[in-house]
Amino acid sequence: MRLWRRFKRNPEAPMLGAFVVLFFAFMLAPILIVVIVAFNDANFVAFPLRGYSLRWFYRIVEYRPFLDSFVVSLELAFASTLVACLLGVPASLALVRGRSRYANAIATFLLSPLAMPLIVLGLAFLFYLSALGLGVSFLSLLISHTVVGLPYIMRTVAGVYRGVSSDFEETASILGANRPQTFWYVTLPLIRPGIFAGALFSILISFDNLPISFFFGSAETNTLPVVMLSYIEHQFDPSIAALSAVQMLLAVFALLVVERIYGLKHMSAPT
Repeated sequence: MRLWRRFKRNPEAPMLGAFVVLFFAFMLAPILIVVIVAFNDANFVAFPLRGYSLRWFYRIVEYRPFLDSFVVSLELAFASTLVACLLGVPASLALVRGRSRYANAIATFLLSPLAMPLIVLGLAFLFYLSALGLGVSFLSLLISHTVVGLPYIMRTVAGVYRGVSSDFEETASILGANRPQTFWYVTLPLIRPGIFAGALFSILISFDNLPISFFFGSAETNTLPVVMLSYIEHQFDPSIAALSAVQMLLAVFALLVVERIYGLKHMSAPT
């Protein structure tokens, strides 16, 4: 009777709950199936499974292109994120505190890669960087991935920095700190959560980027998503599912690290 009275007072609640459950089931079911298929004993992708085995996880280690491209993807992700931080953090600070009438236009320009299809960006970078003489190289990959990761750094840093009262920096200046000292001892500790979160998103986006990396692929610069696409075009075994499960595990681990170190409640700076 109590449940019936609650339903009569708020009839939308059960429907909303059912919708949320179905939505999450619809979103998570394909991911769960991929993880299950990774343990398949058959030589082809099949669901339901005929048997369970870890052989396809060993395949990740045995197949040398997987390991080589994994190293390239890691180097590229961390290098592009470092460059994006060196460019994005000062830009975010200047745009948030700046009073230029062109600040909004500059911010929109720097954030524009978020609104453009990556395949369009990849094709544009291929023509532009080839015209500059860079061609298919790791440097071209670094430049293009930096441009894609830069908006994530800027959005998180700017979001945190907007919540920081300017009184902190003004107090440091009154006490005799110069601008580098104010940044290092006052501003940087306050915006560190934004930098950390933006860098993590940049690394994940770079590591999983296929459209741009595909245009600059070569024997020395192939990233893991490009190798996975090439592999699945010729073979249809569950090793790609196993590799995808490992990637998802790394992504979940990285997000748990962020939550453990900072947490969502620490992503806004004090005012």
